[in-house]
Amino acid sequence: MQIQFREYNPFDLWIWLEFSTVPSSMEKEYLEELFNSWFYLGKLGGFNAENLQVQDVGVDVSYMEYDDSEEDNTLMALMHNKSEFEYEGTWGRCWFDLGTSDAIALDILINALKQLSKEYIQIERLIIGGENEDWSVGTKRQSLFYESHDDGRS
Repeated sequence: MQIQFREYNPFDLWIWLEFSTVPSSMEKEYLEELFNSWFYLGKLGGFNAENLQVQDVGVDVSYMEYDDSEEDNTLMALMHNKSEFEYEGTWGRCWFDLGTSDAIALDILINALKQLSKEYIQIERLIIGGENEDWSVGTKRQSLFYESHDDGRS
């Protein structure tokens, strides 16, 4: 799986996937579950690189003392929003507002997609950011969490 970064804006980020063939419904389900799980972890603040106490201890975490107050000393790292996953031929894409989540979120997503590509669905290329010349993103995002109502009310 080739990984490519383009223009990166964490508050307006498209993630593109190119598959070797048009994905089946089961392959789409695997992929969407991965992205939904990743997003929900981010929405709950799971990608806060300032609070990696277990990682920082190393291999032997037996009887580790976890400092609950550490959270109070870090900034919130929350993802804000995402769109539904979309497909067109051998391409798939999803839009995200990564909010204040840390870049570790992208490493975790890349690691998971690499494994998914080895075992379930052949992903040729992952593109993070930018646009696909053959598939316009337009200006409207279909949010999963916030609906806009344009009914003339102020």
